[in-house]
Amino acid sequence: MTDIVDELKWRGLLALSTDEDALRKAFADGPVTFYCGFDPTAISLHLGNLVQILTMKRIQLAGHKPLGLVGGATGLIGDPKPTAERVLNDPETVAEWVGRLRGQIERFLDFDGPNAARMVNNLDWTSGMSAINLLRDVGKYFRVNNMIAKEAVSRRLNSEAGISYTEFSYQVLQGMDFLELYRRYGCMLQTGGSDQWGNLTAGTDLIRKAEGVAAHALATPLITKADGTKFGKTESGTVWLDPELTTPYAFYQFWLNADDRDISKFLRIFSFKSHQEIEELERLTEEAPFKRAAQRALAEELTVLVHGQEQLDRAVAASKALFGQGDLGELDDRTLAAAVAELPSAQVGELGELVDLFVATGLSASRSAARRTIGEGGAYVNNAKIEDEAAVAAPTDLLHGRWLVLRRGKRNLAAVELLR
Repeated sequence: MTDIVDELKWRGLLALSTDEDALRKAFADGPVTFYCGFDPTAISLHLGNLVQILTMKRIQLAGHKPLGLVGGATGLIGDPKPTAERVLNDPETVAEWVGRLRGQIERFLDFDGPNAARMVNNLDWTSGMSAINLLRDVGKYFRVNNMIAKEAVSRRLNSEAGISYTEFSYQVLQGMDFLELYRRYGCMLQTGGSDQWGNLTAGTDLIRKAEGVAAHALATPLITKADGTKFGKTESGTVWLDPELTTPYAFYQFWLNADDRDISKFLRIFSFKSHQEIEELERLTEEAPFKRAAQRALAEELTVLVHGQEQLDRAVAASKALFGQGDLGELDDRTLAAAVAELPSAQVGELGELVDLFVATGLSASRSAARRTIGEGGAYVNNAKIEDEAAVAAPTDLLHGRWLVLRRGKRNLAAVELLR
């Protein structure tokens, strides 16, 4: 076992805890059984969820026992959003998403050995409970004045949307989860994001009142980006863990394109590299940021962790080929499609002069600018230099019968898709 509290603090992963000294002692006396909950409010988990999964993994590696909870019950209700009511999904959809999320979480945890993980579903202990039993056995421990003081609830109460009794009751259900896991498995700790602090402490309060025991809560901070944009978002939307929603190539590129001002934080939060390795990458970023050594190391590590070595190899090959360091023709259809999806593009019904395609994709402002780029030797199609200012794209130039990859200079890329 390692001192996991110090490890989490070094990595910037400890924002709030109910009692740090008591938690540190519990870990030292361990092993501690702990849980983190994930609600099936979408078909896939995303990068924000990955913070919690990897935090669970770190605590397990320190010798403790994780319970991964997928909320088949709480997913039917929905945690209060800051601005408006959630749309309630039907039970069949929620059940399907529970299975998908469970499969994603299971990839990261170890289910063998003395501190083996266990997956749980809160629908197992709520589906058979009557409203009377919920109110008598659990509701009596909750005080409304404390419930409305929770940040998520108070914001909604003060908004035009207000809050329904359904979402207001969410913290009762989450608190009951902690109590049930304490009774079933001796669970003494819940982890989650700092935006969930009110729900986390609802569980510790309930255990204290119902069982006379001091349980613990630990919250990770909200991850922010130096440029002010939301973490885990790109121009094309949320970065998901499901490869059908965010391709491994796009996932790899997200980390490769991380701002130098953010990469130290990202390394500490997401990487399992040692302190020494991370500090060396931080030094390289400071001394030679143009090499992007830290971004590359993190992109490779996380792409393998989430999608596997084969998908990393494909993403790296595509990234190199796009910039002339490999053969675009060797990329398989799906990898190439993922790569060009990240580029500015134009769709055409027929092929024509390359100068027109450079203009259509935005690589050149005008035909004369495109001709000038060709004349200066800075225009490429599928990594082949264009020598003739009047060159016309031919069907044989198409990659997989569908795409052309255009490049101006070393770094400016765009794609043309021929519509059939």
